[in-house]
Formats: sequence, structure tokens, C-alpha cells
Amino acid sequence: MAQTKIMVVDDDINICEILRLYLVKEGFTVILAYDGKTAVSLFESENPDLVLLDIMLPEIDGWQVCREIRKKSDCPIIMLTAKGEVFDKVLGLELGADDYVVKPFDTKEVVARVKAVLRRAGNTPSVIKREVRYDKLIINMENYDLIVDGKKIEAPPKEMELLYHLASNPNRVYTRDQLLDEVWGFEYYGDSRTVDVHIKRLREKLEGVSANWELKTVWGVGYKFEVREGGKE
Repeated sequence: MAQTKIMVVDDDINICEILRLYLVKEGFTVILAYDGKTAVSLFESENPDLVLLDIMLPEIDGWQVCREIRKKSDCPIIMLTAKGEVFDKVLGLELGADDYVVKPFDTKEVVARVKAVLRRAGNTPSVIKREVRYDKLIINMENYDLIVDGKKIEAPPKEMELLYHLASNPNRVYTRDQLLDEVWGFEYYGDSRTVDVHIKRLREKLEGVSANWELKTVWGVGYKFEVREGGKE
């Protein structure tokens, strides 16, 4: 089943990237637009299931983007605004927005709002299957199950999240700091050796299971989940 597609529209690249990371972690596909004109064009070509829409945008503002979308679609829209005035909230809802979030916001709250709006729209994110499969390896994040060579292996949640993140992006190299940001979260300020410890524990569980994939150290850079031909199920 196709993944639920979210379009994030904001001229702040950092906000877009943070939202993308959290939404992808929850199993969504994410499209980014940094101005209103691009947003309208991408909406027509990508047909997203929900739009996170900032108000203050270059080219065309969020109000007009909302109007353009509503001319052709009932796609759920959540407005992102730095303005807290009641007028702005009422206007957004009158234009057809389904919800609004005032900046600065908690990213986890935004993700919760996305799921709630999708449920109300009848497009529940529970259909998203957060699972990757490789030769003799299944990582299922719905139940936090790690199946290695047909056997269920016990692994703490953070080890599972780290392995799932790497295996979901095969052959991509991550630095330790990137993994801390993307797996542990932006609020984490710990030692990068935390990543090394978790990788070491995962290797102990996965060692010698398959010649088709490997949790590999890229010296001087970080780690990657290397997949060779025939490794993907």
C-alpha cells in the first residue's frame, strides 16, 4: 500500500527539514516547497494527502495557496503561523483549513495533529506499514519486532530505531551527529559515542547472518547499512 504523502510548505528550510525528519520517521512520504507558487504547482503534480502550510511565504502567501487548493481539492490543510491573533485563525478556518498550529511549535505535536486530521478525513496513518525486509532480516516498527534468521531477537527501542533508520536508507552514509539528530532527536545533547555503543550491540545480534548486507563503519565519517545484490527481499 502506498505511503501517505505530506506536503510541507515553509520558506524556512530548517523548519521544513525538522518536520520532514519527524514525519519520515513516522512512515510518511514528504514533499517540500519553499514558496507559494511552487506549492501550488507541486500540489497538482504530487496530489498529497495532507498539506502543512505556512502563511508568510514568498511569491504567493499561504492564504492564497489555501484558496487555490480549495478550488480543486478537499485535501486536509494544517496552517502553520507565527501569528497568534484570533482573526488569523478564523480566516484560515473560513478559507477551508482543517487545523492550525502557532509557531514556535513542538514537532511531536504537529505530527500528532497530522495523524488526527488524517483520521478525521478518513485517511488513517495506521495503514502505514513501518517495516523493512532483507535477506534473513525483518525490522518491524509497528510491534518493535526484530526477526533475525527466522528468530525473534530482543532489542531495546533505541537500537530498533537506529537499525530501522539505517536499513530504510540503504547504502546512505550517516555521521554520528546526523544519527543523534535523526534517531535520538534534536533535543539530545549527549556524547556521539552513544551511537558507537548501539552499533556495537546491534552487530553482536546481526553478525554472520547474511553475506548480502552489513552494518558497516565508514572510517572517518560514520555508518551505513550496506546492501549488496540480492540483499533486499
